[in-house]
Formats: sequence, C-alpha cells, structure tokens
Amino acid sequence: MRYPILTLLLLFGLATAFCQIPNNNLTDYTTARQGLVVLSNKQQLLPASGLDELRIVLFTYGFEENSELYRTLNTYLPTAEVSWQSTDTEIKYPPAFPNSEAKELSIIAVNQAGLDGAQVGFSPLRGPADRNANELIIWFGGGPEAAALDPSRFHTILYSEENSAWAQSLAAQLLFGAVGCDQRLSKNVSRYFPVGSGVTVEGNNRLGFAPPALLDINTELLQDSIQRIVADGLQHQAFPGAQVLVAKGGTIVYHEAFGFHTDQEKQPVQKTDLYDLASITKITSALPALIKWYSEGSFELDAPLANYYPAASKSNKADLSFRAMLSHHARLRPWIPYWQATLRGNGKYPWSRARDPERINDYRFRRKTLARDSSDQYSIYLSPELWQHRDYRQKMMKAIMKSPLNETAEYRYSGLLFYLLPEIVEQRTEMPYEDYLSQTFYRPLGAYTLGFNPSRYFPPERIIPTERDSFFRMQLLHGYVHDEGAAMMGGLSANAGLFANAYDLAKIMQLYLNGGTYGGQQFFSASAMDTFTQRHYATEGNRRGLGFDKPLLEYDAASSSVAEAASDSSFGHSGYTGTFTWADPEHDLLFIFLSNRVYPSRKNRGIYIRNIRPRIHSAIYEALPAQ
Repeated sequence: MRYPILTLLLLFGLATAFCQIPNNNLTDYTTARQGLVVLSNKQQLLPASGLDELRIVLFTYGFEENSELYRTLNTYLPTAEVSWQSTDTEIKYPPAFPNSEAKELSIIAVNQAGLDGAQVGFSPLRGPADRNANELIIWFGGGPEAAALDPSRFHTILYSEENSAWAQSLAAQLLFGAVGCDQRLSKNVSRYFPVGSGVTVEGNNRLGFAPPALLDINTELLQDSIQRIVADGLQHQAFPGAQVLVAKGGTIVYHEAFGFHTDQEKQPVQKTDLYDLASITKITSALPALIKWYSEGSFELDAPLANYYPAASKSNKADLSFRAMLSHHARLRPWIPYWQATLRGNGKYPWSRARDPERINDYRFRRKTLARDSSDQYSIYLSPELWQHRDYRQKMMKAIMKSPLNETAEYRYSGLLFYLLPEIVEQRTEMPYEDYLSQTFYRPLGAYTLGFNPSRYFPPERIIPTERDSFFRMQLLHGYVHDEGAAMMGGLSANAGLFANAYDLAKIMQLYLNGGTYGGQQFFSASAMDTFTQRHYATEGNRRGLGFDKPLLEYDAASSSVAEAASDSSFGHSGYTGTFTWADPEHDLLFIFLSNRVYPSRKNRGIYIRNIRPRIHSAIYEALPAQ
C-alpha cells in the first residue's frame, strides 16, 4: 500500500478545503439564492459579457483572505484583488491576465459582518460617481448600514441578505450569468430600496456551481464512490494526484483535487493546478476551428487534403478526405518517431546508456537537427541541454508526406493529420495558430489556463509535472509538453500540447454539450456539432466520430474507456498522460478526470489495471436520478 490511511484522510481534507462547491447542503444553497437581489443594473453590467476584452479588479471590505467570492470569480476570469484591510494597495494581476488594453470592471464587495459601525463611512460608498466607470457593488449581510447604498453613486448594485459561502459563490455566478435572478427584497433596505425592490437579470448559460441534490443526484453515493475509487488509484500508485469534475445540466456538482504533484508528497494538488492534457488536445485545439468553418459553410469534410494543405498535392495523401482522416479511417500510419531521425547511425539511442542522464553528451545528432545549446539557428527549446534547429519542423512535415499508407482503409488511430492542422489554420486565418485559438475560443470562453507552453504565464507550482524522461530529454518534464512530437513542434500542435485545469477544460466541453453556444455567444451551429460527434464509418466497424472518441459499438467492460450507461450520442477523448473527458448530451452530463499517471514513468499502467476512469464514470451514472 503506497499511502497510509492517515495520509489519505489528509488528502480528502485538502480536497474539501479548496472546493468551489461550499458545501452540499441544499437548504444553505436555497437560502442564499433566495436572499440574492439585483437592486440596480442600469449599465447592464450583469451578466458580464466580452470576457476576452474584460479584466476584473475586486476591492474587498470585511472579507477574510481567499474568500469564496474571490475564488469563484477566478473560476470564470482571472481576478486581481485589493483588500481594504491590507496596507498593500498595489493591484497584483494574476497569471494570464487579460491585456492592459482590456476594459476594466471594478467590483466593490462589502461584507457587513466584517465591518464595525466606525468603518461604514469609508470613501468608496461616499465618493462621487464616475459616470464612465464600469463599477458595481455587492453588499453581503444586510444590516442598517446598507442604507448607504445610493443608486446615484452606484448604477449596478447586487444585494445579498446572507454573507455565507454560498451567498458569495452565487453572487459571482450571477455576475457571469451562470444563474439568473428574479428575486425581490423581502424587507426595506433603505429609502432608495423599499420592500419589493429588484430587477430581473437573465442568465447566459455559463457553468455554475450547486449541491448535487439540486439536480436530484445522490450526493452520498457520488462522493463516496469517487473518493473510494481515487483512493484505490492512489494506494496502488496509479498516479500521484488527480482532479475530478462532474457537471450536470450546465452546473458543476462535484469538483475535488486529490493527492500530490509527485510521489514526493510535498505539494498537494489544488483545483487551480494545470495538467498536460495530451491527446485531449485533438478535440480542443484545431478541431473547434474545423467545426466553426464547417458551420459557416467554408470547410468541406469530403475535400481532399491537398485542397487545404497544398504541400500534400504531390504526395500519396493528396486525395485523402478530412472525413476519413478525422475518423482515423484514412490508411494513415499511427505515428512517426521524429526524434529518432535526429541521431547519427541507426537512428536509435544507445539504449544501454539511456537511463543515465549524465551520458546524454554521448549522443550524436545529425546536422541541422539538435544541439546541446541554444543559438539563432537552434532556437526551439526541448530541454536545458537540448535545442532543436528552427528548420527541423519542416522536415517533420515532409516525413509525414513521405510516410507510406496502410494497405486497407480501416479504423487505426493516427495523430499524423493533427501535426498538419496548425499550418492549415495559419494559412487559412493568416494568424499564428496559438493566437487564433486564443482569440476565437479560449479567451471568449474565459478559459485562461487553456493554452500551450504554460511556463510562460504560470509559476511552476501551479503546473503538474508529468514524467522523468529517461530516454530523450533526460529530465523531469514540468511545464513543457510530454509528447515528443508536439515538443519538436515547439509545443504547438493539434496532436498534443494543451494544458489546463479542470474548470477551463469544462468550459469548452460544455460549449460542445450546448451545441455550439456558451455564455450567450454562438461559436458554431448545433447541426455542425452533431455532424462531428456522429460516427461516419460505423458500418465498417469504426466507433470514432470526427476527431471525437465514441463508445464502443458493442460494449465490452474489459476494453471500454467509458461507462456502459454512456449513451450512444456521448463523446470525448482520453490523453496519454492520464487525462480523460467525456460529455453525454442525452444525460446533459460532463465528466473530467485529470492526472499525471506517467509519473515517474510512462511504464506505469496502474490507471488501466485498476480501471480507474471507467469505474468513476459508472459511479456517476449510478448516482443520477432514475430516468
């Protein structure tokens, strides 16, 4: 047994402490929601829109550090905080904060329970209104001091009779449209706002948070089952830590973090931590661009590759259709070991010495491939002692074009197309691949941790390490993509390379579940989404959709990645590093599992031996209300 019982209890205690579902008491949730009233929304700031052009600064009065309000706001958009009690009034913007040209929204949050009578007259309530400011106030806890709420000073006012954790969470959810509000005051607050005051604000279908019981989910069964299965994985060293998220009906009802970053057991996993998504990148990077273009009528699934990738025009892949390639039904080879072509001799590492990182200098590389140090020509980082020539990426593309095709067209998983897609995106949009995805999808969704090469934006303590690479890069892989091919693409690929926390991965998956809409914005049509999540070669024994994985054509518990209860319309993808995401439109259900099962080595198959992810998936269905 890897972890003693005391350690496991500590892990689950930590998971609860960082949870964005304050508690599972439905009465607490309902009371908080009934006490939430929008008193004024003259500037129409509620719900917030245009997240890609918005940045938020929270000014708190009477709150403890790391309040539920602050934590929940950050699940929607990176939020800076300035506390009135603090002597440090400098605004410290969080990692991946929107650019300085973004429109700033100032939130003044007052917790009546944290103030005394002498503090109520502080200047933010008494100062003159800035008619041009995007500013709102949230007042928690009622009390006679709420009479200071002046609609001539604040044009947007949110009032909560409660100051509980659920009240704070729901205020943040309302701000971003995860919930609407039609409540009216049950008593007089001031001469400005008598009993019955309030305005209605509609939600815009962003992911929210609620106790499982709100959706008639068996809370005890859900929690106990997931914790028991994750504990089994930890005890058998299937992974050092994990995140598990469950959403139903567009509402997150379960999200916990377990274990540690590594087997050193020094840093507990938090729900804001980023994982290497591996092949989940296939359905969350270039694929939404293809769905969007197909929705707009500017992309043809049956068009040959050469139509969109001219470099293929003289290759044996020129006539392969995107429908076949995205379905893994196009005779493409599974993968190409690009790194082997960098080596002199027989193209293989000296395996007898590969486990000794100090012998890395024994390896000899071909001209214009890899070097020990960086330079103008060797500018692509792979490790501190391994740099790739700037032109080698094109050699990788040529290797794909020259690779032979399989003799017969049948289902065979292949990542080769996904190495070409970034270039297709760039040629079509005349934008860098990463910029297009960020500006078109990730930032409008508020998914600021979803991106490539996260070490540029996030400190190492927020990124989960993957593997102690003992045969190529000879180091702990931490903050740089695990997949060798994606690494040699500079970390920018459609095959692998994306990092995210569970919150932000859930946003793009919920976009798919919603049929192409999220947060009041339509990204592509529902019919396009249906086309991509359908099987196109089922009669030939191929279960796959277009990019998306699907349930087996005939369920087999020994080989299935998903629960038997998953509907035929469900879809998702797994990742080599131990990640998994699955959406079920029939049950309006979303499941996300993030782990680094390849730590310390990819040889670790415990997650498969213990059948961790399908077991959790099955437990979620068992906790749902009877149909």
